[in-house]
Amino acid sequence: MPLKEAQAAAQKLGLRIQALEMHAPEDIDSAFRSAARERAGAIMTLSGGFTGFYRSRIVTLATKSRRPAMYNNSSFVDVGGLMSYASDQWEEFRRAAVYVNKILKGAKPSDLPVEQPTKLELVMNLKAAKQIGLIVPPNVLARADRVIK
Repeated sequence: MPLKEAQAAAQKLGLRIQALEMHAPEDIDSAFRSAARERAGAIMTLSGGFTGFYRSRIVTLATKSRRPAMYNNSSFVDVGGLMSYASDQWEEFRRAAVYVNKILKGAKPSDLPVEQPTKLELVMNLKAAKQIGLIVPPNVLARADRVIK
């Protein structure tokens, strides 16, 4: 989700977003210090190669800060993050392979339709919830596509 969309959704809910950009490894620690200073109630990562590359560090700092965190893909949850709500990355890779195959067989990329993910999945990590003292409501767990215990 792009930042502008997140800000618009937050505004409708009466929430304030503090955008903290990270472009270099040293930005990660300073972003979490800034979130603590501003008393952020939660953390959410947006898509990007940088956050994915440093996901373990980001998850570690989010856990240490004892703030609930939602991530832009399930790989963060797999390394100890609290939760993600996103498209299935593996399904996106499979769909990309179909496109590559079509292009290699002569299709013009501009003639191929633009596809959007059709399924989002909620992944929860109960061990991470316990580490930050969060009790996940049963109705949220019931909606999860995958729960890590």
